[in-house]
Amino acid sequence: MLIKLLVQNYALIREMNIEFGQGLTIITGETGAGKSILLGALSLILGARADTSVLLDKGEKCIVEGTFRIDDYDLNDFFTENELDYEPVTILRREINPAGKSRAFINDTPVTINILKDIGSRLIDIHSQHQTLMLNDNLFQLILIDSFAGILARKDEYTAAYSNFRKLKKEYTSVKENSSKNKADLEYYSFQLRQLEEAKLKRGEQEELETELEVLTHAEEIKLALTSSSDLFSADGMSILSMLSDVKTIIGRIKTFLPGGEIMVARTESALIELDDIAAEISKLSESIEADPVRLAIAGSRLDTIYSLIQKHRVSNLDELLIRKDEISNIISSIVSDDERLSELQSVIEKQEVFLTQISNDITEKRKKVLPEIENKITVLLQQLGMPNARFRILLSQLPGFTPTGSDQADFHFSANRQIAPENLARIASGGELSRVMLSLKSLLTRNNNLPTIIFDEIDSGVSGEVADKVGQILTSMGRYMQVINITHLPQVASRGTKHYHVYKDDTDDSTITRVKLLSTDERILEIARLLSGAEVTETAMKNARELLKSAVN
Repeated sequence: MLIKLLVQNYALIREMNIEFGQGLTIITGETGAGKSILLGALSLILGARADTSVLLDKGEKCIVEGTFRIDDYDLNDFFTENELDYEPVTILRREINPAGKSRAFINDTPVTINILKDIGSRLIDIHSQHQTLMLNDNLFQLILIDSFAGILARKDEYTAAYSNFRKLKKEYTSVKENSSKNKADLEYYSFQLRQLEEAKLKRGEQEELETELEVLTHAEEIKLALTSSSDLFSADGMSILSMLSDVKTIIGRIKTFLPGGEIMVARTESALIELDDIAAEISKLSESIEADPVRLAIAGSRLDTIYSLIQKHRVSNLDELLIRKDEISNIISSIVSDDERLSELQSVIEKQEVFLTQISNDITEKRKKVLPEIENKITVLLQQLGMPNARFRILLSQLPGFTPTGSDQADFHFSANRQIAPENLARIASGGELSRVMLSLKSLLTRNNNLPTIIFDEIDSGVSGEVADKVGQILTSMGRYMQVINITHLPQVASRGTKHYHVYKDDTDDSTITRVKLLSTDERILEIARLLSGAEVTETAMKNARELLKSAVN
């Protein structure tokens, strides 16, 4: 539950620190005093959006901090999933700086707004007047029914199955779309693969052929150059090898008395050996080179085939072409396997549909079983709230397919008059009637949901007298199960709070500030008297206020 709320620099609030307790807490104040501002500040730590317009002092940051006791509400898994430290007393904080940047924290650990919103929805339910629109929301209606049916575990099983069903359907659609597209191209891909396979491509073949073609194209020129070079090395007469041999002989004669002569002879001998080896290799190459027009044509044709395929498949070389060949082969295999996967998915989906149907039918039956009890309890509460002829009905109809909540559509029907049959609640009920219906629904929900805190923003608008007193009784009853905070203008309701705060404006130093005060017993009597009689508090109003407080205790 909410233990404490700290607000700094928000709208008309300079600084405010409110402590809350169990049971029913009442907040009163004149119209425009800032009660809605208080709710706006609270909504920040529940994940609402905000910008610099909320800053009272544009040069300072806004801070809203809520302290909650959460040890009774099974939130350990939430903290584990979001890698947060669990604390029985947890602090949610929101900051808005002058630049408009928003930061959120849980126990001083930075979190996203979505995480803050997630935990906030598990801790507080703020009911404002516009929330009566939820009465026509199928999700809200089913939540009410399911809370009575006690089918949370069954719904979790359905939710998991439904999620898996959606994933399977999505995969089936994707595979089918790809398969249909690929099948249209199957003949084209098959032709491409046959062409590449018939080419019998080999890795490294392009470079070998390009080298061979270069040699064959210049065979005569290469042969002439090699022959001429071989002649220079070893032809009769003045050849390179013979002249170098003479150098070796001449230097050998003087090596014994020439410093370094032995070394010079050795080096000459080494050069002679190397050049003799080069001469032999040139001679061998010369003999191997022959002009071969047939082989030249074959190599050229083979390269033309490779170049044509490279250009056709828009790749840079033979290696990339071989990769493309594997890709085309995989596409063809995928097209074949798609049919198998489609057949497999179809079978799994059909089984999942049968399973979902079984669960949803079970959920539907359990929902139908509790409808009379809900209708009766809501009708009784409405009659107690000043509508003696009220009737409340729930129509549960079957939807054609599955939804995240099952296969049911719920419609709340209502009539306040004996002669008029119940019709759609949102269309037939007045504003005051809608508020009383919503209060009745929320009253029942609090007994079945493990929600720590509920806040009502003038849920009692449009009622007075005995009905207002009954509203107060219902809120008090709700306070036995959870923490209830109620903003009200009704003295009958205000008298029933265990704590009573008064919101007011304080005009000081050319500025208007919203403040909140916890009222003492005497101050409560005065405030309730003001609600009874208006600005001028009479002795009669004071007496009535005391009576209201006394009867509320009893």
